[in-house]
Amino acid sequence: MTTTASPDTPDKLDDDDYPAYTMGRAAEMTGTTPGFLRALGEHRLITPLRSDGGHRRYSRYQLRIAMRARDLVDQGTPIEAACRIVVLEDQLEEALRLNEQLRRSRHGQEPPSDT
Repeated sequence: MTTTASPDTPDKLDDDDYPAYTMGRAAEMTGTTPGFLRALGEHRLITPLRSDGGHRRYSRYQLRIAMRARDLVDQGTPIEAACRIVVLEDQLEEALRLNEQLRRSRHGQEPPSDT
């Protein structure tokens, strides 16, 4: 039997922020350990949601962040510094996106977004 998502609700599997992955699966997918993922949480880089049973659940977006931090740590960066670098990179990316959006709106290319 095939089911489809209703037009009124987004498909959760396509949602980058949907907490679809258990800690074990997240660790496997990112090539890390559950301890590394817990450490990222302790450093407030990622905050997994909790299932009804209290288990950590990670989104695809959080897994990408964890992989970036892992890459930095693998290069010898201390985890605290890696977490800070990832946060700053994310802030820079958002600032550049907003700057480009404002530049386009000033030149009449597109209306400003409410984001």
